[in-house]
Amino acid sequence: MADEKSENLAVLIDADNAQPSILDGLLSEIAKYGTANVKRIYGDWTLPRLKGWKEVLLAYSIQPIQQFGYTTGKNATDSALIIDAMDLLYTGRFDGFCIVSSDSDFTKLASRIREAGLLVYGFGEKKTPQPFVSACDKFIFTEVLRSKDDKSDSISRKPVSQLKKDTKLVNLLRNAVDASSDDSGWAHLATVGSYIAKQAPEFDPRNYGYKKLGELVAATKLFQIAEKPVGEGPSKAVYLKHARRKK
Repeated sequence: MADEKSENLAVLIDADNAQPSILDGLLSEIAKYGTANVKRIYGDWTLPRLKGWKEVLLAYSIQPIQQFGYTTGKNATDSALIIDAMDLLYTGRFDGFCIVSSDSDFTKLASRIREAGLLVYGFGEKKTPQPFVSACDKFIFTEVLRSKDDKSDSISRKPVSQLKKDTKLVNLLRNAVDASSDDSGWAHLATVGSYIAKQAPEFDPRNYGYKKLGELVAATKLFQIAEKPVGEGPSKAVYLKHARRKK
């Protein structure tokens, strides 16, 4: 059997709006979606505040792109990244782009790339403005990617009481199960996950302290969970159904 085709990805990092502590987690995450054929990072490398990035770029084979800040108050780095992204887009060699920044200035770029039929994976901190998040096919908050040595913003596992009070999460899960369920009310977990991804690009179980969607769903105690056989083989799949509400 031939290997599945790996998506060709261009990774563009805004050094002014990302931290070196995410690098291990970032590249591991990107590997889930494809192969990073291009890895570039943009910033004014004459500035001492980028010293942390300079120390790790060679080890990860990331190409630094020098961009001087010619005018105070204007972000020349953003402009350089956007121009490069459009040049790479027009080559027709890529299946998707990974934009690493918490800056809303890349909202239009993400939308333009998606208009061309390519995937956009965004990576930024939780402070990232919603327009940029929504412009991406998938958005991963970098707090879940930080190295274990960086405890500055660790994400703890939220208990059942907090999950049930999270109206946005509860509605997202319930609506996804409703939209994915069959006549008996059961919904395939994978289908539920696909529906959620289309509705909320920033959704990630890790944002709540859980590694997998199934773990998060089980923790809410809002659904019945069952394993059902797939076809005639031994394989089984996880299904969800709204739990009966206590009177």
